[in-house]
Amino acid sequence: MDRMSTEDRPSAPRSLAEALRGRDDVSLGALLRSRPDLITPVPTDLTQLATRAGTRASVVRALERLDRFALQTAEALAVAADPATYDELLGLMAGDDADPAVAAALPHALGVLREQALVWGGDDRLRLVRTARELLAPSPQHPSPTGLGPTVQEATAGMSPGRIQEIVTAAGLPSTHDSVSAVTSLTELFSDRRRMAALLAGAPADSLDVLERLVWGPPYGQVTADPAPRLRWLLDRGLLLPTAPGTVVLPREVALHLRRGLAHRTPEPVPPTVEAAAVHRPQVVDSTAAGQAYTSLATVEELLKDWDEGGPAVLRAGGLSVRDLKRTAVALDVPEPVAAFWVELAYAAGLIAPDGEADERYAATPAYDEWRELPAAERWSRLVTAWLPATRTAGLVGGRDAKDRTLSALGPGLDRSAAPEVRHRVLALLAGLPEGTAPAAESVLARLRWERPLRGAQPEDDLRGRLAQWALSEAELLGVTGRGALSAHGRALLGAPAAPAKSPEAEPSGPGDKLPVHHRPTHVTTLSATEQAVASAAAARLLTPLLPEPLDHVLLQADLTAVAPGPLRRPLADMLGALADVESKGGATVYRFTPGSVRRALDAGQSASDLHAFLAAHSRTPVPQPLTYLIDDVARRHGHLRVGAASAYVRCDDDAVLGEILADKRAASLGLRRLAPTVLAAQSDPAGLLEGLRAMGFAPAAESAEGDVLITRAHAHRTPPRTAPEPVPDGPPVPDDTLLAAAVRAIRAGDLASTTPRKPGTAPAVNGELPRTGSAETLATMQAAVLTGEALWIGYVNAEGAASQRVIAPIRVEGGFVTAYDHTADEVRTYPLHRITGVAELADDAG
Repeated sequence: MDRMSTEDRPSAPRSLAEALRGRDDVSLGALLRSRPDLITPVPTDLTQLATRAGTRASVVRALERLDRFALQTAEALAVAADPATYDELLGLMAGDDADPAVAAALPHALGVLREQALVWGGDDRLRLVRTARELLAPSPQHPSPTGLGPTVQEATAGMSPGRIQEIVTAAGLPSTHDSVSAVTSLTELFSDRRRMAALLAGAPADSLDVLERLVWGPPYGQVTADPAPRLRWLLDRGLLLPTAPGTVVLPREVALHLRRGLAHRTPEPVPPTVEAAAVHRPQVVDSTAAGQAYTSLATVEELLKDWDEGGPAVLRAGGLSVRDLKRTAVALDVPEPVAAFWVELAYAAGLIAPDGEADERYAATPAYDEWRELPAAERWSRLVTAWLPATRTAGLVGGRDAKDRTLSALGPGLDRSAAPEVRHRVLALLAGLPEGTAPAAESVLARLRWERPLRGAQPEDDLRGRLAQWALSEAELLGVTGRGALSAHGRALLGAPAAPAKSPEAEPSGPGDKLPVHHRPTHVTTLSATEQAVASAAAARLLTPLLPEPLDHVLLQADLTAVAPGPLRRPLADMLGALADVESKGGATVYRFTPGSVRRALDAGQSASDLHAFLAAHSRTPVPQPLTYLIDDVARRHGHLRVGAASAYVRCDDDAVLGEILADKRAASLGLRRLAPTVLAAQSDPAGLLEGLRAMGFAPAAESAEGDVLITRAHAHRTPPRTAPEPVPDGPPVPDDTLLAAAVRAIRAGDLASTTPRKPGTAPAVNGELPRTGSAETLATMQAAVLTGEALWIGYVNAEGAASQRVIAPIRVEGGFVTAYDHTADEVRTYPLHRITGVAELADDAG
């Protein structure tokens, strides 16, 4: 943004409201876009907008969204004179050596502060808004990030006139007749580089060491009642000034002289470069990411399969218990933090939810069945599209909340509104690197700290840094990145253009060039829902050819195992999952056939002949004889025993088998007794009886009340339809162009109504208050204005109860309505008279 000169400005604004009034609509819209809290709700006029822009909450939010150099510029203005000139600000930022990088970057940083209404006024009268100055100016309770202390005038406030005169004399200045002039002369001495250098030239070396320790802050130190000679020399000349008993401070003017004019020890006009940790061939990155993307799908499917018939119980406070999370981690063969991520991701995608039953448990949702039927690439895009805007943060699981309660997976307290913005920004930084380049994690964190510095927070409180680290690891788990570098489908997911041939950090910049690369906006522009859908579809198209093609066969082996050399088609995978247990996973999956797994398939309604036919049809190798024998043996014994509800009973045509069960000591807990030669009654329920008999080596089958065998089918339990959790917004949403244009028009209209001159004797508007007149006076004034053609100022309350001010030219009044040309809306409108709160005539020269 170009600096404003005195000649270009017809008159200097006297307030922030006047400065805003001088902006055009584009500039006003830019302010509302960068600070969306200012239009929630839309201000009635520019005076109210300026008031809202100066509130503490709004200013704090705006300061927290400045990059480091813009914040340093605001901090420098907070310790400068009020108002300050541009040259004074440049001196504080660039120092006596006039750092060219700082000089080149300062106009843009000042432009950002002006755009966000944190600074107003021309270059000869720069003013930081009062709330920002209060937040950033140094004080004993809240030290400034600059490390500077109070000015001489502030530090000597309340000091006795005699003591001030003693300091002036000891500093080699002539005595004055009053304290004000004495403080002024002392300030001028400390601000004069040449005279100050001459004064310090005679200082003892020990005294200079004291100044050196205080110069970069904190500027406060402790002294005894009888200071040492090195301190006494400084105190006598005002180079250290007492602020409280036993406490001294280094005046700001003295510190600036010792710093060679710098407000900050290290100005940072240029953001840190995102450095490369490794460079890989793009094809390697894409294939690695695709492999991990497929693994992510398999992991989520395995999780949901484990919870298909009812997952872990929901804690009373919500979420998973620590024991259930550990059990899930073991089932997925991943560490607990990674298991928490997969659980939260499935929840964010709407694939799992509480079932809402009395004994509430987590289970798959109907959306899971729809998701499973999609092609692999589309299933992946659904997951990452849910991950990008999610505010629930799995990395917090296991930590503590503000009340020292453990944060559990799927439980409350995991939302962090900054997570989506950090996630997008991390991926955007990766997208700015050449293809195949994996960044050094610390350089990414350093860049984010520059873009959003920590104000007054300790490094361990760096939530954005932790969110960035989690974003990098989660992107790798999902296959958005491969070997740390952004993949082609990951780039498409962001809607990002092709990667640059070289790092953008290397582009030249300097005074007079177009906006330097390192000063391009650092905020993240998220895609709209439609744009994100298009980007997700493009990412799925790029990922599809990289994913392995599902197979329709396995390799059966003589050791009762089957090897799947790749992903299996859905019917084959489902059937094999019921018939065998997964023994190992990887590039090839190994399944093992056991009596229990075969019985599970028989329980699901399959017959021995069905299983033989299935294996023969899908095996590229002959069906081994041991597997044939295993299936026939289990099928021969399957259903020989029948279990039903009496409370529970066992019946068998072979009474010898029942006698064997009764004689077995392991059956004691079942409470069995013989009712008939072929029937045993049990005290346990049918499910417990089934499990007990199976543990004893039998293969019982459950039967219905009619005596038919009950077929146990998988995937039986689903929650009612559920919606995915909504992300928690990080403040008001950024308004779109339509809302911005409407807000600007409304603010302009209200400002026109509140600032239009009134006729003498008419009370002026105060703080946007509407005019008040009686209904008879309102009607008479309207009718008179129709005859004279004069414009009127009215207060109006619409049907929703929203009040506004308008300038209208009445055309006709009839039937309880006034039809008028609305100057604020620039169109003819009709208003009910009963909604007009009052009316006032405008001065003849109001136009």
